Amino acid sequence: MELLGLYNYWIVVFLMMAGFYVVIARGNLVKKIVGLNLFQTSVFILYISMGKVEGGTAPIVEKGITVYSNPLPHVLILTAIVVGVATTALGLALVVRIKEAYGTVEEDEIHRQDESL
Repeated sequence: MELLGLYNYWIVVFLMMAGFYVVIARGNLVKKIVGLNLFQTSVFILYISMGKVEGGTAPIVEKGITVYSNPLPHVLILTAIVVGVATTALGLALVVRIKEAYGTVEEDEIHRQDESL
């Protein structure tokens, strides 16, 4: 029954594999970006889950408190979220430019057009 107690990690594995599947199996560039975001979200959840200490409190020194949670993983994830949003915006901007140049966002059609040149 201990495996059921680690449901955070099961969610991480599911999101990671779903995101990886979307990136590999889909030819649409927008769907690939969504898959990368799913994968990225799973990593965020993994780091936040590992950063939580059971019974730990915020690192504020008070009498009677001996177990603290490290806030560093949570701070790093906040930074990673900002970087992820910027990366997603850049990826979507590139998809818009590809759509203007090729008239499609499907990977196979883009390759076909490149080969015919």
